[in-house]
Amino acid sequence: MDQILKMLEDDATLTPEQIALMCEKEEGEIRDMIKQYEHDGVILAYKTIIDWDKTDREYVSALIELKVTPQRDRGFDKVAEKIYNYPEVQSVYLMSGSFDLAVFIEGKTMREVAYFVAQKLAPLEYIQATATHFILRKYKDKGVVYGTVEVDERGNII
Repeated sequence: MDQILKMLEDDATLTPEQIALMCEKEEGEIRDMIKQYEHDGVILAYKTIIDWDKTDREYVSALIELKVTPQRDRGFDKVAEKIYNYPEVQSVYLMSGSFDLAVFIEGKTMREVAYFVAQKLAPLEYIQATATHFILRKYKDKGVVYGTVEVDERGNII
């Protein structure tokens, strides 16, 4: 039931009892559905979104675009698998456009991210080109708005 999945995606802390009340179903039925979703790999994980800028943790996030030579008989899958196994890598997406893969990584410093790209990604035989973009601020991620947007009080320049 898509409604239950959407509820859990929006708030993974909802209990089967709460979902049952909202869907007008039995709690046991909801519990069984959730267990089946987990078993079938429909629900992959439960995550918490944290605004790390409000903590003492120092880190840098980057989006790295990769132009890739697809592997014979495996396409982009083998390349993506090699890349997502690095612990620095948070996400890997196959994309349309001028680059093939989008890779999101985290490191402690810009230098660490640059080292990862230069020493681990770029030398891979199937990587043709890279473009690194550092994330300066998150405004919204996975549907969640971060903090409040500061208004620029300086006024317009004509």
